[in-house]
Amino acid sequence: MTTFDDREKAFEAKFKLDQEMQFKVNVRRDKLLGLWAAEQMGITGDAAKAYALTVVDAEFTEPDHDATHKVARDLAEKGVQIEDRLFKKEVDRCRDLAAAQLIAELKR
Repeated sequence: MTTFDDREKAFEAKFKLDQEMQFKVNVRRDKLLGLWAAEQMGITGDAAKAYALTVVDAEFTEPDHDATHKVARDLAEKGVQIEDRLFKKEVDRCRDLAAAQLIAELKR
């Protein structure tokens, strides 16, 4: 096997790991966003956890394939008004927290 082949396999392996990590970050972000949204809508306890799972599921089953659209729709339907800027900031916070949690888990 040549050095080029070794490098190619290494890049492919890294790409695969990066894609898996991004998937995990997105799923956790969606769950955290769902829990936050549930709190905004006054949903607590097991109902909040169940709602968060519907947000995660929306990424795979909703026509727009975007959990953030589901959350924005649900908040609007419940009459919860959040400025777009603040909503986007919360999505970013959930993504950053999800990434930090996963990295911390990997270091254990």
